[in-house]
Amino acid sequence: MMRILQRISRLLASQTSIFVILVAIITFLRPELFLWVRGNTQTVVLGIIMLTMGMTLTPDDFKILLKRPWDIFIGAVAQYTIMPLLAFGLTKLLNLPDGIAVGLILVGCCPGGVSSNIMSFLCRGDVAFSVGMTTASTLLAPIMTPLLMLKLSGNTVDVNAWGMFQSILIVTILPVGIGAFANWFWGRKEVYQQLCSVMPGVSVIGLACIVGGVISYNGASFFTSGITIFIAIFLHNSLGYILGYWVGIGTGMSIAKRRTISLEVGMQNAGLATNLASKHFAALPEAAVAAAVSCVWHSISGTLLAGLFVLFERWQELKKKNQEIVK
Repeated sequence: MMRILQRISRLLASQTSIFVILVAIITFLRPELFLWVRGNTQTVVLGIIMLTMGMTLTPDDFKILLKRPWDIFIGAVAQYTIMPLLAFGLTKLLNLPDGIAVGLILVGCCPGGVSSNIMSFLCRGDVAFSVGMTTASTLLAPIMTPLLMLKLSGNTVDVNAWGMFQSILIVTILPVGIGAFANWFWGRKEVYQQLCSVMPGVSVIGLACIVGGVISYNGASFFTSGITIFIAIFLHNSLGYILGYWVGIGTGMSIAKRRTISLEVGMQNAGLATNLASKHFAALPEAAVAAAVSCVWHSISGTLLAGLFVLFERWQELKKKNQEIVK
């Protein structure tokens, strides 16, 4: 039974975007399927996703924060400057409605997404650096996300920074801490290791449930919001990848690190943004819609970018072999 669950988990982790899209389509046609994912239930689902992240963290992962402070510092600065400022700039450039603008800025102000670690592994990036960046940005989130939202959106809408701080502590730091604590004590036990092996699949299912919940209540807004919402999310995400990669070049990082920082900067924890939008900006339902669309698109684009990185590497290797043959 465990082997079957492990295979399902690997399949879901490798096909995250396809699974989330299928759930989104099915939910749009049958919205009653995910009406249960709202309020406290949505918070619990997100907490489970973050718990899965914590369960994979080892003491060595936290030591990375101390062993590679310069890399982590660069990553954290890039994470909390590029994406928030890009989102703010796009809201002004595209003259986005308040709801979509708040949702996009909220996505930009959130920490890196857990799935970026998987993408970094798939594209032969620096996985340790990826985990370190995700851990650092998540630990900083209770302070940085409310603060940035207050600065970038406070003049447009009411931002309950203290409430967001409490929410992020509950749905990120607490479950990540519990998961890491469990790993430190039981990480070497075979039963625990088998349990951890199915956690990526649990995380993907949780993400799909959050997206499904938003579509159940706000599905009609996907199209009434117009094409602008999709353009804004595409530009925000794509420019994040590009600028993240340029940061890697500018700071002299290796190719593996450049790929990782590109993915880490571009892929946000849009599941957290969806939860925060639903809870703290309920008067602006389009904010949750923008965050949910980002959930889906970041999974798709991250998979595509990781694949492009691998294809480019193989092309470079083939080109090098041909040059050696010619010589």
